[in-house]
Amino acid sequence: MYNLFERKVNIVFASAITTVGKVGVFPPLLSEVVWLEKVSGNMIEMMQRDSIRWVDLQFVDIVGSLQHITVPSHAVGEGELQEGIGKLDGSSIKGFKAIFESDMVLMPDQSTYRKIPWEPQTARVFCDIYESGGRERFSRCSRFVAERAEKELAQHGFDVSYWGPEPEFFVFDSVKFDTLNAHRTQSYSIESSEAAWQSHGTNFPIRFKEGYYPAPPVDSLQDFRRTVSTIFEDSFGITLDAHHHEVATAGQCEIDMHYESLVHMADNLVSYKYVVKNVAAQMGKIATFMPKPVFGDNASGMHVHQSLWDGGRNKFYDPTDKYAGLSQAARYYIGGLLEHGRALSVFVSPTTNSYHRLVPGYEAPVYLAWSRRNRSAAVRIPAYFDGEKPKRVEYRPPDPAANPYIAFAAMASAGLDGIKRKADPGSPVDANIYHLTHEKRREHGVRELPGSLEEALAALEGDSKFLEPIFSRDFVDAYAEIKREEHKQNAIRPTPYEFQAYLDV
Repeated sequence: MYNLFERKVNIVFASAITTVGKVGVFPPLLSEVVWLEKVSGNMIEMMQRDSIRWVDLQFVDIVGSLQHITVPSHAVGEGELQEGIGKLDGSSIKGFKAIFESDMVLMPDQSTYRKIPWEPQTARVFCDIYESGGRERFSRCSRFVAERAEKELAQHGFDVSYWGPEPEFFVFDSVKFDTLNAHRTQSYSIESSEAAWQSHGTNFPIRFKEGYYPAPPVDSLQDFRRTVSTIFEDSFGITLDAHHHEVATAGQCEIDMHYESLVHMADNLVSYKYVVKNVAAQMGKIATFMPKPVFGDNASGMHVHQSLWDGGRNKFYDPTDKYAGLSQAARYYIGGLLEHGRALSVFVSPTTNSYHRLVPGYEAPVYLAWSRRNRSAAVRIPAYFDGEKPKRVEYRPPDPAANPYIAFAAMASAGLDGIKRKADPGSPVDANIYHLTHEKRREHGVRELPGSLEEALAALEGDSKFLEPIFSRDFVDAYAEIKREEHKQNAIRPTPYEFQAYLDV
């Protein structure tokens, strides 16, 4: 069995060794060093050290929703850590199994052990999903797909990839909605002391699109973000770069994580959403990663920074490139992202609500072009600093509703396919693409992302071969079927706005 615990320790020591005496070689990640200090020893020893009585076995379903079952600590011994825990009915999890083949095994990954600070004597551990018998990985296990992506990258000469998502989210005071009686009422209501539409006389409402960087007390969520950030670093081993209020009114936030390797970052993002939602609940609020909850203001995106490395060197960097310091491999990688961008949408913009964000004309990253610094292009090359270490590609269409394991794996699949086939990304577009006419965009060869989940599914049907080295066919089919049903359930329901627009036709 592939022992991720041993692999993690080896990565840390290997990184530390390669750094010695070599100028410019990439250093070990801070969180890896912290992780080594905090969780050295096996999981049973750590549970004894932390006086753990309950263990939360966590995993995500095929679309990325966190699932769990809690077992007593005495039910997690050496045997269970080696053979797994037979506690999963796969037929009850979205996209997993039929009822006649439902028995499945949860295999704890000891490297993900963390004590949950808001639950007494309780720790969580992420689990990989195995078929019954515990000897074969389940092909629809999202974490397995991400591990296959890392393996595929390594086979093509990249021993590590680094990922830096920027998830945005909203923290509301409350949300009410009514959809149960479709013939009488369809409604929702958002309450927020920061909202432009709401004032209690003791708050400072944030005007639409003016939420970027205001100081407290206008930014009323400073304490919330500081609490979340402290838990990230102290309890979950997640290294942070910053936290701040985002552009939108009504409590839009961003907490930036330090880059990590693919599987580790996907784990961190699942932990991120788990902590944010739980801390909000503890404070009597509700946090949502829904891409577009507020009409008339910015949506929540998740720009994803990515780079490929080998032997401690950044393979996306070329100091002789005068335009952006990009290597030819990086350009081919960009070519893959752009060529497969429409099909990627199913994985990186995965809900019907995602496409209320991705609307042309509203400064959304809908145009499949690339450029240096340019935030109107789907692929941006950040240019805050020059040099090898910061050189990366930023893919801007994803949003935080995505399952991070498969979103990262799908982007890696597209980029790697571009490298293998030497996909030409075309010339960079150094103009505000939002202001270009349709004819000018066509001259530049700029395509648009799908305008709906249904359109994204159609794009995937015509362009899925690039996924084959990493994704199993049954995973893609099961995932697409779930998304077709989501589209259908939204398509069959009239909305309040349609009554305003069409009642008099």
